[in-house]
Formats: sequence, structure tokens, C-alpha cells
Amino acid sequence: MFYHGYENYIKHAFPEDELRPLTCKPLTRDRANPAHIELNDALGNYSLTLIDSLSTLAILASSPSAGSDRRKRALDYFQTGVAALVEQYGDGSDGPERKGARANGFDVDSKVQVFETVIRGVGGLLSAHLFAVGELPMGGYTPSWSRTEDGDGLRDQIQWANSFNYNGQLLRLALDLATRLLPAFQTATGIPYPRVNLRDGVPFYSNSPLNQNAETGSCRVGQQSAVELTETCSAGAGSLVLEFTTLSRLTGLPIFEQAAKRAFWSIWERRSAIGLIGSGIDAESGQWTSPYTGIGAGIDSFFEYAAKSYILLSGAYETDPATTDIPSRTTSDAQELPGSQLGAEDFLHVWEASHSAITRHLRRGDNFIHPHYIQGDLYTGAARGFWFDSLSAFYPGLLTLTGKVEEATQAHLLLTALWTRYSALPERWSVTSGSIEGGLNWWGGRPEFIESTYYLYRATKDPWYLHVGEMVLRDIKRRCWAKCGWAGIQDVRTGERSDRMESFFLGETTKYLMLLFDPDHPLNNMDSSFVFSTEGHPLILPRPSASISPRTKVSRLRAPYTEAKDMGTCSVPPSPLPFTLSATAARRDVFHAANLARLHLMPKPENIESPLVEYSSDHPSISMSDVRSPSNYTYFPWTLPPELVPWNATCSVITPRPTFDITFPSNPSTVLSPGTLQRVLNGILINSMSGIRFGMIQDSSLSTEDGSGDLFRVQAINNILLGKDEKVFLPREVISDSVSPQDPNFERVRDTSILDLVIDIHSPSTGPPTGSSSNTSTAAHPNVPTTEDILAAAAVASTDMTPDADPSPILLALSSLFAQMHSLLPSAYPPAIPSATPPSSPAPLIRKYIPAILPTGLGAAPLPDVEEALGPDIAGNPQGTLIYSTVHVTDINCDTPLSASIVKTHQVLVLRRGVCSFSRKLQNIPSYAPSRAALQLVIIVSAAEDDDLPEENPRSKEDGVSEDHLIRPLLDTTQTTPKGLPRRNPIPMVMVGGGETTMEMFRTATGVGVKRRWRVRARGWRWEILSLLEYAQIPSRLNMKSNTSRETLMKASSGDRKLQSFKGSCSFWRDQALTSLFGHKRQNVSPRAIDWV
Repeated sequence: MFYHGYENYIKHAFPEDELRPLTCKPLTRDRANPAHIELNDALGNYSLTLIDSLSTLAILASSPSAGSDRRKRALDYFQTGVAALVEQYGDGSDGPERKGARANGFDVDSKVQVFETVIRGVGGLLSAHLFAVGELPMGGYTPSWSRTEDGDGLRDQIQWANSFNYNGQLLRLALDLATRLLPAFQTATGIPYPRVNLRDGVPFYSNSPLNQNAETGSCRVGQQSAVELTETCSAGAGSLVLEFTTLSRLTGLPIFEQAAKRAFWSIWERRSAIGLIGSGIDAESGQWTSPYTGIGAGIDSFFEYAAKSYILLSGAYETDPATTDIPSRTTSDAQELPGSQLGAEDFLHVWEASHSAITRHLRRGDNFIHPHYIQGDLYTGAARGFWFDSLSAFYPGLLTLTGKVEEATQAHLLLTALWTRYSALPERWSVTSGSIEGGLNWWGGRPEFIESTYYLYRATKDPWYLHVGEMVLRDIKRRCWAKCGWAGIQDVRTGERSDRMESFFLGETTKYLMLLFDPDHPLNNMDSSFVFSTEGHPLILPRPSASISPRTKVSRLRAPYTEAKDMGTCSVPPSPLPFTLSATAARRDVFHAANLARLHLMPKPENIESPLVEYSSDHPSISMSDVRSPSNYTYFPWTLPPELVPWNATCSVITPRPTFDITFPSNPSTVLSPGTLQRVLNGILINSMSGIRFGMIQDSSLSTEDGSGDLFRVQAINNILLGKDEKVFLPREVISDSVSPQDPNFERVRDTSILDLVIDIHSPSTGPPTGSSSNTSTAAHPNVPTTEDILAAAAVASTDMTPDADPSPILLALSSLFAQMHSLLPSAYPPAIPSATPPSSPAPLIRKYIPAILPTGLGAAPLPDVEEALGPDIAGNPQGTLIYSTVHVTDINCDTPLSASIVKTHQVLVLRRGVCSFSRKLQNIPSYAPSRAALQLVIIVSAAEDDDLPEENPRSKEDGVSEDHLIRPLLDTTQTTPKGLPRRNPIPMVMVGGGETTMEMFRTATGVGVKRRWRVRARGWRWEILSLLEYAQIPSRLNMKSNTSRETLMKASSGDRKLQSFKGSCSFWRDQALTSLFGHKRQNVSPRAIDWV
């Protein structure tokens, strides 16, 4: 396959960039239409396909499975290709050999994209150089260095069989090409401009510092350039680290590595608050130009380079910082970054954080037929598009490389189903419609799906992936073969071909296919920190002996390699079932992926047409098995022969989560206006419930007391999509008219076991100010409780009243809806009080919410009825002051009584748990007269090891705020004084977790408050997970439209029908709802209660 494309390129297209395989002509830049960036961005008029193919030739020359003749053929092509490239563009030196037949180096008048030129041109030249000097293995080839004298003095060189002397020409050409790209990095943000002219630099960017000086600027005299877009993409700006770092380490010129890393970190520092990065960003302002995010086009390789930069830089040699000889034509202001942003592990942390954000906001799990990824909002994570493109097929390979094999396997199954359906991957495919999105129906020979197949096979050795690769190989041969090369597919549905063979087809697609079927290849068994670039070029940082440039200085190993603590490691491949060979074929979710791809609905064609038919008679490499590809319309197991199918293979039932709407009736006197819904910092503020429609979905686990976590969340409000971490806010006055506090059908019940302690502490960055008092501050702070914190705070405490059956989906959904409406605004906003001190004098405070558990037993005392603390407002700022302002932190308090002055002057006493009983700790507190300044509350802090938090909940371990593992303290005796007398005023006590972390919070606390938890009972029935925070009220009327039959009602409760509200009531419907949902007779529950349901 490779040779058919490469030989025809050399014959019909070289030295131009690409080949037209249908017309057997070269494909060049569209100089008549400079705006044709789809073509001109990549084609720089520098023999692109040859440069992209050199590393593939080197890999073919190393294949043990190929015969000696084939290896010699590949090596000859490699050495001949290098010689031909040097003949056209010179050797990259400053001497007479610099001049080539086409240009001196890459001094060509071509405006190209920086990203494409780096990954294809610079990366291809560097990888070929590493093969040429022996840094990367090439079978049967051992470089033998010799020193000869030429016009420039002594020079090291390797003499090849074709009489060509290799002395680093590829490295010098890579340096020449990269140097011509450096003007694009002259921006205030460090993010490079998207395009550069290889001869003139960036004269078309008027704001570039290179164009500000009339005498030394890049603009030609009298040149009036049109307005040039400064928008680039995250992948384009952040995916240069591998190539530029390798170039810096080979040449000793740190400017390239610094520029690429500065661009990478400039992108990462602009991530949103939820950890996502966008697809488009302005290089000059650093502002995101698009609110969309995903894992595909415009973003993909940023994640790839975060992980691979860690691999490449681990145990690397570093260039001598004293080396200052840099290319004269550049004045890049790329500055060396702080050390924390230069280390290998920092790149790994970026990948781990990115993966967590993607999993949280963009990944739809098993509940959506089969796991897949969608497009989301950059700032909220809300769904913005339900499609994915062919570029995102790289993601399973990256997951595999970083040890997340199970997630990779799931994602790859869906891609396999799509390839099976279309015999290619369309550029964009819609999950919701099951069809090609927006007419993007082509496949240009992209390698991403094959790359992921290769990585998964290397990790699992499952033959499933070999059969997937065979399917891909046969489909390409059947559909893309042309007389002069390999054509792209213009329409994957009809098989119409395009007259272009992209350079990456030979540089990546054929390379990964060959490595997939060659398990003994040296690269597949190479134990070193080498990586494949996003263009498929192997790169490795050099050893000192690989330095051949006179300017190169390479120091010894910087530091021994150490494995990062949070680095993913590949798990042991799953064992196949007995009498089977493939664990993947035996997966119970194989059909789920086929179902999502609608593969089971595809008809099986009787005849498969192929352009190969007319050539198969006289072409030895073509057989009828190539013409008739494995059946692409069977859904299980797609590509496997029958002997690999488990004899008892079954698939689990697909269980999609239900979705439905809840609509509130319209008020005739209220008009739905743009002001009804208002987007605020953390979510949506609802100013009127009239005509509001909530879209409910059951797709994410929420923390509940019983651990079920199987709840509904608000996905949309009036077609406005919400992210998983967004909140819904209701001002009190919006619902105050709908509910009467005396309503006998609904009770607001205080939780008797769990509450929240609210603590104001000094910001760690500033510390407490000198001479500051311990009074509570009302200053706003940026720290907002996370969704998990608030939902955990909304969990209902255990009671003895348990329903006879599981709650219906309707009850779960309604409960989840109102649990999300957790923060209610006060009816009136207090005016701001001017501060008597300058605004900068108060130290910033952070408000923390910590769950606490109340004791039980004879010695348990009720908490005093004091003013409760409020939750954060809609902007995330704390509301009100905390009632306790004096805190004393001591140790276990088991041996001797405390000083009387402590309990008289401190309102909160914090003790450690352990050594003695809780009753003993309270007994060592001396008697005191009750007063507002005296002791009000005792807090026992349980050690972190006593909490026994699970490893899969690292956030709880870090914050020490999990309530799931708090054990209710037992005060087995009545409280007494140190002298044994009964205490007249028992002291309230609570217990929290967190150990030393929590103790440190109280040591720096300036205020402590108490925040009760509430739940709702409807005629004595406890509503699971339905809790009220602040002083929330529940609307008393929420009617749901339904037919009058009980069967229809039960179908609706299962999520099969959308539920709408309507005015009026139906007595029969009430009877059926009463029986279905509550299990009582109608006369036992008021109609008003049923209206609400």
C-alpha cells in the first residue's frame, strides 16, 4: 500500500507537495486563491509528501517480518529521498552547498499555517534525522561516522551506499524551516499567529511588534495587506512542544523549546473555571473566540501533547543554558517560564486535569446506550452539539497510552461500529440523528482511528484489533485504490472519490497499519521515552553523542526518571473467556455500540463495487478478498471469524436513562419575557415560575444518604441547556405566594442528626493580618462550594420511616429538581455598608461548609436556637455574618480540666477525638455561667484515618468534609462537672471529620456558624433526597398532563412519555396518581397534595 502511493508520488508529483492519484498529476498551492486555506495552509511548496514519508520509509526498513530485499528497498528509498531533498533545497548550511535547485533552504514565498508546518515539515525532518544518526532504530543500518575536511573545516559525516555523505543536512533544514516560523511567536500573549510567510515573516499582521518600526519592520515598501485573521486554535498553538523541544535539544538553541512551551502554557492558563479549553482563541488578545469545546478538531492534539510531553521529557538531557547562539533573523520574545511550568510532571498534571474535566462534562456514559463524547459549552459544560468528528478518533489511543484502557475500549467500539457502517469514518457524525452531520461526509485518509487501534492492540494483544485493522486495510484497498496512488473518499455513502492523496496518508495511515501487523518491529519493543508526534513521526530526545552541529552543547541527564504519583498505568489485559480468544468480542456492551451507530438497521448489500475489479486480473497484490471486504453490515461481532465468537456470547440489556419535561402553568397576568431567566455566575436565576419548563434527565450520580445516587437533574430550562455543575436559583418572593406555611400536606422537618458547620478562615495566600480581630468578616471571597458540597449538604438524614417500595421515577425527578434549587435569595438585598478602613486592609476570607453529626445518648444536649448561617448568594459570595467569633483549639482534653477562663471567653471549643470517651472530654470542661460570650458549642474532630475514606473519593480525603463515614457519637451518661455533679446546662456537641486539616481550619477561623438541614414530608411520607436549604418553600401545585388511564400514567412514570402540566384537575387522574404513587386511598390525602404531585 505504501509503495503504491510513494512510487507514484515520486514519478508523477515530486518535487511538488502532493499527488493527484486519479489524474496522475501533482497538487500544488492554489496561488490564484490565497484564501483557499484548506489547501494552502499545508502545502508550502517544499516537497511535503517526501518529507512526511521519510520516517515511514525508515520504519519499513526496520521491519523484521519483511524480507531482506524489502528492507533494502526501503533503506534505498530513504537514502535516495534524503539526497533528493538536499538537491532541491540545499544542505541548510551557510556555505556554497546551501543553494538548492528550487530554493536556498526553505526560502519560498508561501504563506503557511504554523501548526501544519511544524508537525509535517519540522517533525518529519527531525524524525528522519534521528533515524539517520541511529537515535531511532533502523534495521540493517548502523551509522559509521568519519571525519573529513571541507571548506568549513573538519566535519563529521556518514557515507551511505548511494555515495551520499550525510552530515546533518536534515537537522539543518529543520532548523532553517523552524527559524522561518519564529516571527509568528511575536505576540503579547505568547500564542503564535496562525500563519507565517516562509520568506517574509508576518507582514500581514499589523499589530506584530516586527511591523511597528517603519525602518526595520517586515512590511514591504508600499505594501497594503488585507486584514488578516488572528484567530488560531488550541491544538495549533499548543501542539508544538514535541518538535520544538527535540530541535532545541539537538541544536543547543533553547529559543524553540521556550517558544513552544510558552504557547502551551498560555493556552492552559486561559482554561475555563471548570477546566475546559476552547477551540478558537485570538493570538493577540488571548480571548476565546468560540464558546464551544470538545475533544476533536481545534483541540485534539493539545491533550495529546500534554501527555506525550511528559513522556518525552522524562529523564531527558537538557541543553546548556549558556548556549546563546540563536538564528539571526529572529528576535522572538519567548521568555523562559518558571520552573514549575517546565517540568515533565507539570505536563502530566495538565493531561490528568483535562481528562477529569472531559469525563465530567463532555462524556456521556453507559446511560446513553453506549459511552461517547459530545460538544459542550466552554464555561458551563452544557451540551452544545451531539456530534463527533473523525479527528476525535485519536482519543482512545491517548487514553490507552495513559493507562485508561477500559474507557479507551468503550470509545473505540463505537468508532469500529461507524467504520463498519460506512467502510470509513465520515468527517462528522451525529449521535442524535444517526447520520452524517452538516454534509461533512468525506474521509481523506485520516489515520486517527487506525492509530487508536494500534495502541489498543499493543496494550491488550486482543486479536479483535487485528481483525479491525484487517477490515480497515481491505476497505481502503477496495474503495481508495487508484492507478496512480490512493484517493480520498469524497462521500463515504456513495464511494465518490477525491483527486488528492494527503501527505499524512503515507506519513501516518500506512505507518500505523504496518506497525499494527508487525509485533516484532523494534519500535514496538523499544523501552525508552520516545513518542509518535501528532503527525506520526517518532521523536526521542538525543544522547550527547548525537550532537553534530558545531553549536550544539548537551549536558548530562538532568535528573533520574521518577514516576509521577498520579500517572495512569496500563492494567493487565482482561483474560479471554474459556474456549475463546478475544475479551473484546465477549464484552456485553458490543451490541450497545452497534445500536448507537444504527448498524443493525443497515441492509446488507449483495454486490460490492470497487475500482479494483478491472485491475485485479493483472495485479499480483489484488485478490477478490480485497474486493469483497469482510461484511460491513453485521453487528456482532463485526469483523471476527466465527471461531473467535464465544459460544455463550450475550449482550446486556440497553438501559437508557429516562428524560421528560415538567412544565409550570402560565399565569394569565404574567408575560414570559427575557427577564424571566437570568444567567448568573453559577447557574440560572428564575424570576418567575409562570410557563417555566424544566427538562429533566437522569445522567449523573448525585450524593445521597443511602448511596443510590440515581437521581434526575435539570438539563434545560425553557430550552436553555445547563451544565452538570450549574445551579438553579429561586428568589423567595417567586414562590412565596404559592405555598402556605400552614399547609398540612407538607411539613418542613429539621434533620436531627446532620448539620453543617460554616467557617470563615483567612486565605492561605495572605494569612491573618497583623493585629486583626477574631470577628467574622462579611467580605466576598472567590471560593464557592462545589456542586458535590451543596448536594451532599442536601442529603436527607436517616429516619425510621422507609417507604414500602422504591420511589417512582417521577418522585425521584421532582425531588431532584427541588434539591437543585438549593440557594434562595433573600426577599430584599441589604444596602452595602461603607467600610471604615481602606478596601485593601481586610484580609480575604474563605467560607467553608463542613458536615457535622450530632450525638445521641443520655448526655446529648440540643443545639441552642440561634440565628442560622446562610448559604452563598447567586454570585457565590457569603451572606451575612457568623454568630460565633471566638474559637479555642486544644488537644484531647482527657487528663485535667480546662481553665475556667477559656470557657468563659470562647464560644467554640475544638477538641481531638480519641484516648478517652466523649463523656470524659465534656466532664473536663469546668462549670460556667451561661452568657453570649461563654462556651456555646464543643466540636470533636475525628482523625482522618478514623474517617476511612475510600480511595475513589480523593476530594473527600483532601477536604476532610465527607459525611458518609461519620459515626454518630454516643454520650452514654448524663453530663457532669469535673467534680461529678450533674451539669445544670448541658453543653451541645457535634463531631466532624478531616483530622489535622480540619484542626488547622479552626486554628485560623475568624467565625463559626451553624446551618441546619431540612427535609420534606408529604402526609407523613418521607421524600427521598428532597431537602430544603435556607428557608425554601415548595410550590403546592405542579400538575402533570396525562391521559386518564392508569396504564398510561405508569408508562409516563417510566420515562416513556413527556410529562406536561395543565390547568384544572381530574378526579379520576387524582385517584390513579394517589394509588400509583402513594399507595393510599384518596380520602387519606387531600386533593391539594395530589395537585402538587
